[in-house]
Amino acid sequence: MSELSELERRAVAERNLCGLVSGLARQIEEQVRQRATALGLTGPQAVALRELTGPMTMRDLAERMSCEPSNATFIVDKLEKRGLVERHAHPQDRRAKHLVLTAEGVELRRRLLELLTARSPLAGLSPQEQDSLRDLLLRAASDPASAAAER
Repeated sequence: MSELSELERRAVAERNLCGLVSGLARQIEEQVRQRATALGLTGPQAVALRELTGPMTMRDLAERMSCEPSNATFIVDKLEKRGLVERHAHPQDRRAKHLVLTAEGVELRRRLLELLTARSPLAGLSPQEQDSLRDLLLRAASDPASAAAER
């Protein structure tokens, strides 16, 4: 009977953690959406700008945004029309294009990052606590079988 209670305890703990992670993700998504709107962007456009840390391919951006390349292309098309992003020839791959922020895109990205970090749901955590949380989430997201074997 104690094994069942331990199983129940672990199931409740996992459910609670899942709820907390989901709730935090929703808070962050809402914050991104609100900050994006303040800058005349959609949420996905803001995510693309946030993730464009330097020249990268559409595939790299899509991976960072956790979306399909076709979705990233649609978003980048809109950013390009606004003069925030340009497509340049890739230095090593003739088939690929590098996405590069324009001067206006760099400035808007800077303003976006200021807004996103100002009252972030994670702002109450110190940089060290944020690093610890990241490390724990990375470990939890890794292969569950290998994580269980480590315990």
